[in-house]
Amino acid sequence: MVEDGMIAERTGAAAQVRLHLDAVCLSFGRTRVLDAVDLTVEAGEIVALLGDSGCGKSTLLRVVAGLEQPDSGTVSLDGVVVNGRGGVPAEGRGVGLMFQDYALFPHLTVAENVRFGLHRRPAAQAQAIAQARLDQVGLAARAESYPGTLSGGESQRVALARALAPGPRILLLDEPFSNLDRRTRDHVRADTLSVLRASGTTTLLVTHDADEALALCDRIALMRAGRIVQVGSGEDLYRRPATHFAARFFTDLVEIDGRCRDGVVETPFGPVPAPGFAAGEAVLVCLRPEAIRLAADGGGLRATVVERRFLGSRAILVAMAQGMPVPVSLAVPHGDATVPGDTIGLRADLDGGFLFRRGED
Repeated sequence: MVEDGMIAERTGAAAQVRLHLDAVCLSFGRTRVLDAVDLTVEAGEIVALLGDSGCGKSTLLRVVAGLEQPDSGTVSLDGVVVNGRGGVPAEGRGVGLMFQDYALFPHLTVAENVRFGLHRRPAAQAQAIAQARLDQVGLAARAESYPGTLSGGESQRVALARALAPGPRILLLDEPFSNLDRRTRDHVRADTLSVLRASGTTTLLVTHDADEALALCDRIALMRAGRIVQVGSGEDLYRRPATHFAARFFTDLVEIDGRCRDGVVETPFGPVPAPGFAAGEAVLVCLRPEAIRLAADGGGLRATVVERRFLGSRAILVAMAQGMPVPVSLAVPHGDATVPGDTIGLRADLDGGFLFRRGED
């Protein structure tokens, strides 16, 4: 491995850049794909665009790259508007783009793939940059190999090295780990995060995987139907979701219907304070699965176990609880002997619940 400072010096890496999107809109025919998108990515920050397929994530990435032009709104890099009349074309923005399928050239060696974006540099300099980037991703020994001989994880790392080789001002990653199996994905994610931190490149990553966004990114921009519905750290979005949609994006929820009376909502687990809700208003109380636990003292809400799912280090119990219209799932540690048909007691951490108006999403 070469030292980070040496990599920056040899690649001529550009300074970190701040990305700002202001009221970006884009339609394809009658379909509004991006709807007044506002987003700022600070210099050196790693931000995820998280959302379901078709919500506009990849389109927004293409707008930032200059591959699509918005109907209205602005894209700015360090305060300079790069879209629209008099803007900066895609090739002049200093943007590195890594596609979902990696798009490696099969007839070129690994080193030639990494050097592909360096054709304007002297051959010796391009070779040094490519070698430095391959060293950084741990693939210097595969420089003369061809893409067809690489594993999925190796191909991903070559694509990352190629995207970083020109020293982009901002790096755009479109579902970079979706083609990897689970074990490989976890390892490659960790390696990629290390490389991105070392390079200090401002990064915007598209993913539909909430765990991926939580593990890799400084902040998350959650998208739905062409709009950003909430932006914040992973902990912010998980612990303080702004909407029912945001709350249920990260895990399944235990949802309890109720009404606000005297400032509280009564649930089978007990009363939940409901500040800001009017008397008689329909309220949805949402609990994360980890908020439900076995009552060690044998008390709590009575429930009958209807299913047990073994998951190695733990098991999932599915139980029908008194006063609950749908089954409740909870994790129990390895060695717990509970089986279907057993009666158990459940308690809930109501302080960690979320309240939403019924019908709001």
